[in-house]
Amino acid sequence: MIKPLALIVDDEPDICELLELTLNRMDIDTLSAENLQTAYKHLNEQNISICLTDMRLPDGNGIELVKKIQTQAKHIPVAMISAHGNMDTAIEALKAGAFDFVSKPLELAELRNLVKSAVKLANKSQQQVEGSSEKNQESLTKKTLPDSQNLNNNNQTTRLLGNSIAMQTTKILINKLAKSQAPVFVSGESGTGKELAAKQIHELSSRSDSPFIPVNCGAIPTELMESEFFGHIKGSFTGAHKDKNGLFQAAHDGTLFLDEVADLPLSMQVKLLRAIQEKAIRPVGSPQEEKINIRLISATHKNLKQLVADGEFRQDLYYRINVIELIMPPLRERKDDISPLAVFFLGKLSDEDTQYLLSQEAINVLNNYSFPGNVRELENILERAVALCDDKLIQASDLSLHENIPAITPSSDSTSETIIFSESPLKDEQQIKQALEKTHWNRKAAAELLGVTYRQFRYSLKKLGLD
Repeated sequence: MIKPLALIVDDEPDICELLELTLNRMDIDTLSAENLQTAYKHLNEQNISICLTDMRLPDGNGIELVKKIQTQAKHIPVAMISAHGNMDTAIEALKAGAFDFVSKPLELAELRNLVKSAVKLANKSQQQVEGSSEKNQESLTKKTLPDSQNLNNNNQTTRLLGNSIAMQTTKILINKLAKSQAPVFVSGESGTGKELAAKQIHELSSRSDSPFIPVNCGAIPTELMESEFFGHIKGSFTGAHKDKNGLFQAAHDGTLFLDEVADLPLSMQVKLLRAIQEKAIRPVGSPQEEKINIRLISATHKNLKQLVADGEFRQDLYYRINVIELIMPPLRERKDDISPLAVFFLGKLSDEDTQYLLSQEAINVLNNYSFPGNVRELENILERAVALCDDKLIQASDLSLHENIPAITPSSDSTSETIIFSESPLKDEQQIKQALEKTHWNRKAAAELLGVTYRQFRYSLKKLGLD
């Protein structure tokens, strides 16, 4: 197996020597350059795997090198070596496309973690290049299959579906973000798939073999927040009967996803800011800090800029977590994705015996709906429709939507089952059970006994978990 080759760009001989020794012990070959001119020469002549560059160089700065590599050799991860505490410089480098940064004076443990991640990413990029021909052939094969078959035959658990222009742009940015260690802020309305996007960034990154830890910041009581995030040691407070790791420790070497980060109280925002800047945490009751190695991704549906302006969110923390912003488009701006998403969700709701389909009228209704709850609402609508429909073909009335639905003229043989309703009229579980017992578990008879339609009765069973 060919050893990775690292390019070290620094005009300080002592730093170069330290980096060379450290990387050689990690079985990585090295090349050194004291300026940009020599670095460009090595890049043109050698097969470089990763690059470590100082910020200040005799003939320019490291960000120029980052931008050059981003233009000509995106597969090479570049890590910036910055002066200790100069987070603004580090953030500038990350925005330019740097993989990560390490501060002077160099801490070897932190350096090794960074290099390991960079090598993993470089290997992953190389494997993608080598396997591109196979993937191209596979995609050609898939194009000959119906869309529904393509969707149902693939593992879609953490894949964002849709080929609209908005989603194509989003996917391109996600692939780019996966090659970096920069903190990412995912913004967008509720139900647009912010956590799914965060997980996809993680799974495409060099950290994919390590944990992805999602946490809803709004669901943690304020008094327990510090312990939940940073852990605690035994006896640090009443009820602390043993040492406990927090979310940061659980996400070590992986990705920590802070959903609804806007809900963090100001006191916790200060502690989070320090953890990001120092790459270290202090468990409650501990006299010592612990180094952490995580990728931080944050999200909220709230307007974080406005919260900063209102003094409800710290401006310095905002700039630390929002190094790169990923905006998730609402479903109303990606109408072309509604049908493929519907096919996918119905595939999940179907089984071997029953394959659910949408009528053309139902498709038209969905395409004309604004989806204030976005993709999550679409999934809920279809789940409800499956419970309501009388057969495998879902009609517009089964969707229980009131917005932009064309008027339906009842036919002479229509029944009250064409009535559209949005929630179950039956909430008394005991009443339903008694009706079923009286009718010897004949559902249609039980529905008549309770004075509701059979469709309503089935929906009630579904919602109450009695089906």
